[in-house]
Amino acid sequence: MTNDRKLLLLCLGVLAILFALQFVLSSYLVLALTRILILSVFAMGYNILMGYTGLLSLGHAMFFAAGLYASGLASYYWGVPLGWAFLIGIAGSAVVSVIIGLLALRTEAVAFMIVTLMFSQAAFLATLHFSKITGGDQGLTLPTEARSFDLFGLVLDMTHDGTRFNIAFTVFAVVLLLTYVATRGPFGRQLVAVRGNPGRTEMLGFNIYIVKLMAFTLSGTIAGTAGALYGLMFGYIGSSFADFQNSIQPLLFTLVGGPGTLLGPLLGTALMTMLIDRLSGLTTAYLIVVGVLLIVMTLWAPKGILGTIRDKWARWLN
Repeated sequence: MTNDRKLLLLCLGVLAILFALQFVLSSYLVLALTRILILSVFAMGYNILMGYTGLLSLGHAMFFAAGLYASGLASYYWGVPLGWAFLIGIAGSAVVSVIIGLLALRTEAVAFMIVTLMFSQAAFLATLHFSKITGGDQGLTLPTEARSFDLFGLVLDMTHDGTRFNIAFTVFAVVLLLTYVATRGPFGRQLVAVRGNPGRTEMLGFNIYIVKLMAFTLSGTIAGTAGALYGLMFGYIGSSFADFQNSIQPLLFTLVGGPGTLLGPLLGTALMTMLIDRLSGLTTAYLIVVGVLLIVMTLWAPKGILGTIRDKWARWLN
């Protein structure tokens, strides 16, 4: 059996387990799993840029917020049906990703990190400045009647736990399989080549700026997809989603799970989300524990959990 087929079978097995969990978990845990799936999509988008391409961004909250606001504001002010609002969110984040990518990718290394952070902070401040439209830090709550839509004659209510889980699961599955296809083909090999040796890749005739821009755009669009889904699913949009802390989340999830691995973002998101939820109920200093965990991971498993397993025992797990 080829390595690609092994990885595909593993992904399909994970999807089957995730789908079955909704029938055995309590409603609270189903809601928690729904949130994990959405944040995993966010982390998968970030993983394409950082894990596969080697570009460390500190501004991915901007793309998450772009999708969130584009979809949420369209639904809140213009009454756009949720399905169309979701597509508007994806399109909005794609446009923002292209524009920011064209500018940010003219820099490298630390300068790239700083530029993405600056753009992200500018976007965050804009959501506060135009508070009459965005709701600022208090945010906007989507009306209940706007949180249902018709799909081929079937009315889906986004306030229902089962509906929310299955929609989140569907989006997660699509993004996971899309990422699998993208990273297994020529595009994925170009990303890895740019990460490993950009000079040699350019010498071989590849335009590394275009490759990076494609990765940046795909990464930002997937992050925006997660933002659009989050806003419409939970009926709330606010400036906190554009804050710097929201840019650290996908970085944290990816580092813990394993950069450059297909299922690393899911594992990292699940572990860190559950850990933070548990610790925040016990102490207000839970971020100290998270910081210590990151130090331990950096020292003894710098490639994350799945990255370490891949390097030691399963080379096909990437």
